[in-house]
Amino acid sequence: VQLQESGGGLAPAGVSLRLSCSPFGRTCSTYAMAWFRQAPGRAREFVAAITWSGDATYYAESVKGRFTISRDNAKNTGYLQMTSLKPEDTAVYHCAVGDLAGLQLGAPSSWGQGTQVTVSA
Repeated sequence: VQLQESGGGLAPAGVSLRLSCSPFGRTCSTYAMAWFRQAPGRAREFVAAITWSGDATYYAESVKGRFTISRDNAKNTGYLQMTSLKPEDTAVYHCAVGDLAGLQLGAPSSWGQGTQVTVSA
């Protein structure tokens, strides 16, 4: 499955951005979906995950209460709504699909190329 992220950009601290993730070709409605991020010089970090049905979500402590992961299986698209952005949220954000356990361990079936999010102070 090829994934494509969109919605990144440059934003001042405190504002909101919404990232989208769409697969090409095969439907991802039976896969769990997750978002990861990687800042320059740092390891890739788990951000959030959602089950294939959307009935359960999981978040890193650093984004809990500020970010919301969701999905629309009818549109074959996943989302990451980011609010109250902070400069430390600056990173390349990647979406990923796979089984939930694999995603939470950082081992998805497929990755997207990523979209840059830069938050200025």
